Amino acid sequence: MSATPESITPESITPASITSAAGTAVLRTEIRLFRREPGALFWILLFPALLLVILGSIPSFGDPQADLGGLRTIDVYVPVAVLLGPIVGGLQSMPQTLTGYRERGILRRMSATPVRPAALLRAQMLVYGGAALASSLLALAVGRLAFDVRLPRQPLGYALALVLTVLVALALGAVISALSRTTKVAGAIGSAVFFPSMFCAGVWAPVQTMPEVLARIVGFTPFGAAAEALNRAAAGDWPGWGHLGVLVAWTLLLTAGAARWFRWE
Repeated sequence: MSATPESITPESITPASITSAAGTAVLRTEIRLFRREPGALFWILLFPALLLVILGSIPSFGDPQADLGGLRTIDVYVPVAVLLGPIVGGLQSMPQTLTGYRERGILRRMSATPVRPAALLRAQMLVYGGAALASSLLALAVGRLAFDVRLPRQPLGYALALVLTVLVALALGAVISALSRTTKVAGAIGSAVFFPSMFCAGVWAPVQTMPEVLARIVGFTPFGAAAEALNRAAAGDWPGWGHLGVLVAWTLLLTAGAARWFRWE
């Protein structure tokens, strides 16, 4: 039941209620602003699915490959497309948005209002995290409907690995935001981290095709561990506590670093 003017009394207006209402307003505003950003909408939501369509249109990618254990190339690229949304949103879009707010003094001005900068950070993580999850689900749907790629056989493990992947991407983006004083610096650092992350995710060479030593090394990186976990869950196995542990460890480490280094001004 919604509150009516008669039910609102001075006693019902508390600092906590004001802060909660302000946080909700910030989230709604950030969602509206995100929907007005065609670049973010394309690169986060649409590009991974579009890349999958392009790759799936290559005739040889639809043939079973002996070195992939009988899988088709398009089968092993679906988890890669699933990872692209979190990588783009966490490493490229969110840091530049947050750094832009700091650069323009928005965060400093917010400190004088009931809205706390932390509310903006939560809103940003919800917006970009939600967009990343939507992108991943869209990639799975395109793979299934357009190229008959099987859905994950271990859905619970796949969902857990995907959520941890989004969290580690947002944590890494928060670190980039913390270390960047301007949007140009955020773009430079984001790009420097973006391409190695895509390599570890298997964009240029799926993890299954990497040499064993390289695959082991990549498995200790955030998105290498994510790719391994998603691949195992897609095949019907539990993602593996080792890979999930790597994701959790990186998330905790990066979150602690972002909290230590982040400045609102």
